[in-house]
Amino acid sequence: MTALNRVPSLVARAGTASALTIAAVGGSIVVPGASSEAAAASHATKALRIAASKKGSPYQWGATGPRRFDCSGLTLYSFKKAGKKLPRTAAQQYNKTRHISAKNRKAGDLVFFHSGRSIYHVGIYAGKGKIWHAPKTGDVVRLQKIWTSNVLYGRVK
Repeated sequence: MTALNRVPSLVARAGTASALTIAAVGGSIVVPGASSEAAAASHATKALRIAASKKGSPYQWGATGPRRFDCSGLTLYSFKKAGKKLPRTAAQQYNKTRHISAKNRKAGDLVFFHSGRSIYHVGIYAGKGKIWHAPKTGDVVRLQKIWTSNVLYGRVK
């Protein structure tokens, strides 16, 4: 019996943590949905790094980079460079994401600011209650604490 043939019985006896170790050393374990979630996390992590690399870039309404951005232009640019396509405006981006709760948010998710039913701003969640975003005319791309509870979260599919 080869090592790969023993993986299922080893997994059954050893548990998930050991299964991950087995996978790391050359076995293969199939977990439904894991590859798509991992790919989404990978794109989100890349997009977050790209947005952070634009720190200090000036805000310009309607700009989508690479040197100037508005809020949705920064998210569009960052995810495009990470291999994911988003629509142009914050509201359109909200409609294209998988909506998630604040409790389930992760670094790389989009944070949408709203007033009633109107989405007016978007940034990329950086963790610890902060976002990377292009705030407004006269400002620059920067990391900032989320300043309101009127936010919704979306995960790029």
